[in-house]
Amino acid sequence: MHQPAPSAALRHRTVEAPAGRLHLVEQGTGPLVLLVHGFPESWYSWRRQLPALAAAGYRAVALDVRGYGRSSRPAAPDAYRMLELAQDNVALVRALGEETAVIVGHDWGSNIAAASALLHPEVFRAVGLLSVPYAPPGGPRPTEVFSRIGGPEQEFYVSYFQEPGRAEAEMEPDVRGWLAGFYAALSADTMPAPEEPDPHFVNRDGGRLRDRFPAGTLPGWLTEDDLDVYAGEFERTGMTGALNRYRTMDRDWEDLAPYRGAPIKQPSLFIGGALDASTTWMAAAIDAHPATLPGLTSSHVLAGCGHWVQQEHPEEVNRLLTAWLASLQN
Repeated sequence: MHQPAPSAALRHRTVEAPAGRLHLVEQGTGPLVLLVHGFPESWYSWRRQLPALAAAGYRAVALDVRGYGRSSRPAAPDAYRMLELAQDNVALVRALGEETAVIVGHDWGSNIAAASALLHPEVFRAVGLLSVPYAPPGGPRPTEVFSRIGGPEQEFYVSYFQEPGRAEAEMEPDVRGWLAGFYAALSADTMPAPEEPDPHFVNRDGGRLRDRFPAGTLPGWLTEDDLDVYAGEFERTGMTGALNRYRTMDRDWEDLAPYRGAPIKQPSLFIGGALDASTTWMAAAIDAHPATLPGLTSSHVLAGCGHWVQQEHPEEVNRLLTAWLASLQN
């Protein structure tokens, strides 16, 4: 059993990877825990987990996924396929001088972590999934599914994100305001009331996603300084790299066809928010976890929590995460 080490300062560095360059932030020493963020975020979404994991005796590493922050941003949408992102994670582990790691992801990072564990079980010995449960590859083509959501008068946000340049035209003139609204729309203390229109839909007649965002109040977990960090990164990089993840979903469906229905057998963790649309929309996937995640040893749905679980409820997530990690050492 490893012993917790004194917490060290955050260390920024870049490493070579298939993306070209990956930026990461690390803290602590011990077994490697790789933290993968979602949309539209950066390594900074793990700012409250890095010191907690370091204090518990782990080498905690949060990266900027390709297309984000200080990592490389390839131009071609195909460069954002899940196969490529999983290879980035393998390369990062190797660049850090390690053979194996525990990988933990949130939102799109949950999908990336799951794919990394599925495709490279020899590297990723355990996987933690936050907000988005595991659903094995397979089923209908993704864009066909999403095009049917919302009915004839509304358009699902994933479909809205597909056309290059369209969503960027909404987001990039006011990155800070757009991010504030998007974060608020999915946070427990600022999300629209259940009877109000779902903020994930936009009008087909040229309406914008932000037209249904709550306005004027930041969620409790997000300070003005935090928002400045996120906005500053996207104002510098633009939004295309982040949006390209959505634009490769059909290609992922083709690439991962050999793994259709495949379970992830490594030890696993799931943490969701009771008020998160991902938890409710994907309730069937959570119910299927005994079959799709046979190594699941810790599963929790946090009351009063929205989508940004590790930022909305950092202390509870840190407690659950460190307890699960400790169980892996036994």
